[in-house]
Amino acid sequence: MARGGFPGMGGGNMNQMMKQVQKMQKDMEKMQKDLELAEVEATVGGGAVTCVANGKKEVISIKISEDVVDPEDIDMLEDLILAAVNESLRKAEEKMESEMKKITGGMNIPGF
Repeated sequence: MARGGFPGMGGGNMNQMMKQVQKMQKDMEKMQKDLELAEVEATVGGGAVTCVANGKKEVISIKISEDVVDPEDIDMLEDLILAAVNESLRKAEEKMESEMKKITGGMNIPGF
């Protein structure tokens, strides 16, 4: 076994692997910053309620169509808002996972 190395791996291969890991780490940090600024939108109820969330999974806006505001049916409006919020957060999570796979090549890296 080579001193300080792994069997069957030359020093050049290890250095190249370390450079790739460092590049991946920098790419992931940049992607996370970019995703924090990214916005995803979900609309439910045929346009009745629209919710926008960011990459930090924070809801940043909710829009409600005047047509859906019925004081007699607050329960329906609450359900639509809940559905829109959950859908926008799901889309934010999907976007993050999709961008992460582009960088990691599909490797499962804990914490990311």
